Amino acid sequence: MLPALCTLSLVLGVTGLSSVATAQEFPKGQTITIVVGFVPGGGTDTATRIVAKSLAANLGQPVVVENRPGAGGVIATQAVVNAKPDGTTLLLGTIGPMTVSPHLMKLSFDPLKDLAPITMGVNFPNVLVVPPSLKINTLAELVAAAKKEPGKLTYASTGVGSAAHLAGELFAQRAGVELIHVPYKGGSAAMLDLLSGRLDAYYATPTTSLQHVQTKKLIPLATTGLKRTDAMPDVPTMAESGYPGFNATNWYAFVAPAKTPAPILDRWNTEIVKVLNDPEVREQLNKHGLTPDPTTRQELADFMAKESETWKQVVKERNIKLE
Repeated sequence: MLPALCTLSLVLGVTGLSSVATAQEFPKGQTITIVVGFVPGGGTDTATRIVAKSLAANLGQPVVVENRPGAGGVIATQAVVNAKPDGTTLLLGTIGPMTVSPHLMKLSFDPLKDLAPITMGVNFPNVLVVPPSLKINTLAELVAAAKKEPGKLTYASTGVGSAAHLAGELFAQRAGVELIHVPYKGGSAAMLDLLSGRLDAYYATPTTSLQHVQTKKLIPLATTGLKRTDAMPDVPTMAESGYPGFNATNWYAFVAPAKTPAPILDRWNTEIVKVLNDPEVREQLNKHGLTPDPTTRQELADFMAKESETWKQVVKERNIKLE
């Protein structure tokens, strides 16, 4: 009986090891889904589709983009938290649901614990744009108008706690003005209302605003980063326009369900970083004002933790509430 038991133990042991190895294998030949928390046409959607196309070509397997808008990206984030951790489902996480929403609402998940960092995708400033009908051409003129009629002017964002919303809160604090915040589910919807005159201003991504600035349908007042964006080199920063040190950039990062095996996460880091460093992909992203910013997994984890602490303080100081 002893030899038989030993044989059985050996078989079970080999089977167990095989199961572990299989669980950690990269999902070759399967359809990969990258979830986006906003409607098609905005910055997140554009960036994801550019990256997904190259990933599919490099891997030789389907990579699809799934738009799941709502709650400023929280719905999409929750969906990926709950997804099977086998490497087939990724999220292009954004500043709002990843590092701001946890300080605004009670979530059923902790994005820093329930999602595994892969790599930063892109990093870029927003641009404050207004329609020509507002007859405002500079940031100073906007401040003067806002002070003349407090609480009248409106500005759009892609949701409570989004980079655009936070930029608006910081600007209001620094300038001593109050504008009415109007949250949307995505950049394309906000842009349509701005162009039609139903809004006064919008902290837009370069992706959604560049073509309208070039055709004079919108007037750019300032960008929200410390440096001017290459997409709009003639547009001054908030810092240059009288608010030194003003910095509220936007970022998109690739993450996966927390229990995804480390070997799969490492492979995804390798594949996505390869795409982000591809000259053609970089050129496409740059045309939309999106700056590729590939990182290691640990660098992204450290960055998100720092961002979470930063915006926690802003939410508290500005007493930002869900609307």
